[in-house]
Amino acid sequence: MTSTKQNQQYGDLITQLDWKKTDGLVPAVVQNFLTGKVLMLGYMDKAALDKSLSTKQVTFFSRSKQRLWTKGETSGNTLELVAIDMDCDNDSLLVQVIPNGPTCHKGTESCWKDGKAHSFIDNLTSLIASRKGQDPQSSYTAHLFERGTKRIAQKVGEEGLETALAAATNDKPELIDEASDLIYHLLVLLEDQELSMQDINLNLMKRHNKAK
Repeated sequence: MTSTKQNQQYGDLITQLDWKKTDGLVPAVVQNFLTGKVLMLGYMDKAALDKSLSTKQVTFFSRSKQRLWTKGETSGNTLELVAIDMDCDNDSLLVQVIPNGPTCHKGTESCWKDGKAHSFIDNLTSLIASRKGQDPQSSYTAHLFERGTKRIAQKVGEEGLETALAAATNDKPELIDEASDLIYHLLVLLEDQELSMQDINLNLMKRHNKAK
């Protein structure tokens, strides 16, 4: 989306919100753009929303301070704005961000004890991480970690080739199986290298924005 179209969309957002119904303050649910995790709830008036849109740093109206408050202005744990949208009743916002540090003032990632989106990939990633250091005879994943990086990387290469061959022969059931094996082994390799799908998502997003 061009910046002109984006500015028009966000201008429409400000005018279409039902400020009267919310007494000038709309609730804003903040979500991690890369993981889907719900991070916090804040409130925005028109000035806070306008500043968030213009600076790309999420700003709220603080009811305790009775002034605009840019998240991270003291702690440095800012929220970089990626996208923002209103709900079907035009009286609340979903704010998608990339957090720089923990979001909660208590030093945790989320203000909720469990704000996860609970996608299967997230759960599988956590399960893979839990297998590190376990008895290699207890699971295939633990066995892979015990064999080391070279063996894990080799498996990714093997599964990548088998995935390509399944696609080349137009064998869709086989392609699903092989692609599943490839993604699983890739997740193991990322964990072995102390990386995650969040790192990949962030890199893809940066590439996408650079290509615009």
